[in-house]
Amino acid sequence: MFSMAAGKAVSNIAGKWTLPPLILHPFSGEDTAEKLLEGSKAQLMLNGLIPSGGKDHEWLNATLLRARVQEVRMLYFLGKDILRWVEQCVDFAERTPELCKKGIRAQSFAGYLIEKTPASIAQKLQVWGVSDQRAVFSRAIGVTCTLNSPPTAETLTPLCLEHYHRFLDYLYVCYQNLDPFTELEAENFSVEIYASAEYSQILEEQWEAE
Repeated sequence: MFSMAAGKAVSNIAGKWTLPPLILHPFSGEDTAEKLLEGSKAQLMLNGLIPSGGKDHEWLNATLLRARVQEVRMLYFLGKDILRWVEQCVDFAERTPELCKKGIRAQSFAGYLIEKTPASIAQKLQVWGVSDQRAVFSRAIGVTCTLNSPPTAETLTPLCLEHYHRFLDYLYVCYQNLDPFTELEAENFSVEIYASAEYSQILEEQWEAE
């Protein structure tokens, strides 16, 4: 039987640290935007919210599933960036004397990002059109910690695609419960988020200034 008893330890950390920046890279698959739009329309048609235009249930369902594949792929690549950041944070903690023996694990930083999202990150995500970063980030971790390569229509079952939100939510819970970890408090850490092009521009400006 699966156990959810890994648990979290209360933080006894004193001090303030700046974590490595979270860098997000753009994702663009083949006809991604078009497939996502078609999928949204197909779902509305399946739910009877807009006219089907003569398209049958089988066509609409296939269109919706194609869009779901793109959604999961986008989450997968986002998860790659997030887990790369988590690894960088773990390395930072291990090299910081005040943090290295505090029971800080990868799950500590995942939980910090998702459960206690810094205001600067939440605000920037709002500008980028992401209103529910908790769901997006947690599902991204859920899919990426499970798969070795980007998902495709051939590797995901229709059942998984239809209900991928639930599957990925539970995968994130499993990830967070693999080991005991110390829960981080927002007042002890700060982090900034950048699009990769934006961060490259910042580095370029710094190099020119030097």
